[in-house]
Amino acid sequence: MTIFGCEPDEVVLFRKLAPRFNIMPTITAEAVSEANIELARGSRCISVGHKAHITNSTLRALGQAGVTYISTRSIGYDHLDVDYAESVGISVENVAYSPDGVADYTLMLMLMTARNAQSIIRRAAVHDYRLNDVRGKELRDLTIGVIGTGRIGTAVLARLQGFGCRTLAHDSLPVTSADYVPLDDLLRQSDIVTLHTPLNADTHHLLNRQRIEKMKHGSFIINTGRGSLIDTDALISALESGSLGGAALDVLEGEDGIFYADRRNKPVDSKQLLRLHELPNVLVSPHTAYHTDHALIDTVENSIVNCRKFESGKQHWI
Repeated sequence: MTIFGCEPDEVVLFRKLAPRFNIMPTITAEAVSEANIELARGSRCISVGHKAHITNSTLRALGQAGVTYISTRSIGYDHLDVDYAESVGISVENVAYSPDGVADYTLMLMLMTARNAQSIIRRAAVHDYRLNDVRGKELRDLTIGVIGTGRIGTAVLARLQGFGCRTLAHDSLPVTSADYVPLDDLLRQSDIVTLHTPLNADTHHLLNRQRIEKMKHGSFIINTGRGSLIDTDALISALESGSLGGAALDVLEGEDGIFYADRRNKPVDSKQLLRLHELPNVLVSPHTAYHTDHALIDTVENSIVNCRKFESGKQHWI
């Protein structure tokens, strides 16, 4: 089994856990590419990270090198073309990890947004300790709209029960006892909209300009899903005009090559990100909601388990 794009903390866990499954892993910090295909030769199964896009030419080269299975250490598949992989004889499976880390982080962002925490912290940092001109909101007085009720969205709904707020949900495949409504109704009624749906051709720019214009005046958007679920230019326009009250974004369109790196002394080539940072009612974090000790252990162990199951001929799932 070859592990590509392996972070230092993942290396420790792979080396610790792999022997329990009688696996001798080949580990590299480099993302899989045509330049390092030889590392995969002899391994039917490989594990890849989600931080770098895998090109179709790389997938084709992996197939030619004998790889028949990719376990991606992520929930989403937007960094590789699953259909193309299948066409060259490679099955792709994601890794299940605890949804609690992302759900907890989502609730934190909701609370920070409802209480204008970004503005308060910025003012306190320059020793301006006056009360904010805009009072905060209590979640029990709000309607929260959850788009996508898979494992993470369902965990968010469960947490919201303790706050006594009204909740609405939207999903193409309802799976909980939540109050499901059409998307436009959810947008019109919700004070906070949080995104937990997978990114695919149908959900790209799910919140486009037209849908954002339908949202309740002064409402907030939380995104811990994928950046391209939102039309960022339309979001910025709505924030600048005041039609939206604010946003908390753990993911962003064009984050590749920016997030996961120290950019303090380097130019940031994203006008959208720079503008979002300027807005006092916007909180941006670098795709970190999933980043917990528990999720890391789940991810590494389940990557190994996935490969073992594939080798044993057991049905995998996507």
